[in-house]
Amino acid sequence: MDVLVLEIFERLKQRGWMIAVAESCTAGLVAARIADVPGASDFLDRGFVTYSNQAKMEMLEVPPVLIETRGAVSAEVAEAMAGGALRASRAKIAVSVTGIAGPGGGSDEKPVGLVHIGVATWDGAQGFVYRFDGDRAAIRRQSVEAALECVRAVLA
Repeated sequence: MDVLVLEIFERLKQRGWMIAVAESCTAGLVAARIADVPGASDFLDRGFVTYSNQAKMEMLEVPPVLIETRGAVSAEVAEAMAGGALRASRAKIAVSVTGIAGPGGGSDEKPVGLVHIGVATWDGAQGFVYRFDGDRAAIRRQSVEAALECVRAVLA
């Protein structure tokens, strides 16, 4: 049993909250991990896979200027994605993930393994930044774990 997800469920249950997920580089893996646990339908409202910049702008109302000036992989976009998922759902908390899973697409400024996570509630949004090592699959797995840890921390 997934102890981390069960702990998140318990904290959501105590508050009467649901969660929404907005994912780019993880492409639905966070939502899938949550949904793997029985009873997920009581807590998971919806998920958005917004891999393209256009999807981030259309589905989550990420301001185009943020993507143009900060880049899709940035704290500002991660926070905007989480806020957009919150507004587009019945959830009281939302988590987002945007990053560079590789093997290509990195730069000196934004290397492969750079991942930004946003967590939003109606009180505001927080950003978290990570630098993971490994291949594409490993970076994506670590991103899912980090996203759930961030949710747990915000719900603490």
